[in-house]
Amino acid sequence: MGEAELNGLELVGYYPGVVGKITEIHATYYYENWSFDVSFETQVGTELSEFIRDFEEDKDGFWVATIDGKFAGAIAIDGSEADKEGARLRWFIVPPEFQGRGVGGILIKRAIDFCREVNSRKVYLWTFEGLDEARSLYEREGFRLTQEHDVHQWGQDIKEQKFQLDL
Repeated sequence: MGEAELNGLELVGYYPGVVGKITEIHATYYYENWSFDVSFETQVGTELSEFIRDFEEDKDGFWVATIDGKFAGAIAIDGSEADKEGARLRWFIVPPEFQGRGVGGILIKRAIDFCREVNSRKVYLWTFEGLDEARSLYEREGFRLTQEHDVHQWGQDIKEQKFQLDL
């Protein structure tokens, strides 16, 4: 990752329209690359909206990466079950035009740092087999695969995977 590639990068929080933007990018990316159906878009939109509405600064985290003012990625930490299950990393996405430039690594590091700051004992995420670039980011940060199973959801048969990082 060259520093010139990330000139103009800023991490910001919520701003008007960003819930729709994150939902749109998820829906488009996963439809075009994995043929996910409308149930995926509506799940992302509903759950992300509820998360933002119920956001609690002392346990939840939400970061949007921008480069020269353009949306370049997002990530969230849902701390609602942190005491039981762990903090959950969610809605991590970097649009294709910004992939391979280090944005994803910066977002993941920020999310993990936040989990440490609020004394979470572990952080986990759900994903599915085939997202190799994202998986390599997770594993580089110390996440390990703890569960996987076949499931039919979002109009597809996928192998769902859970990754966890003990802090």
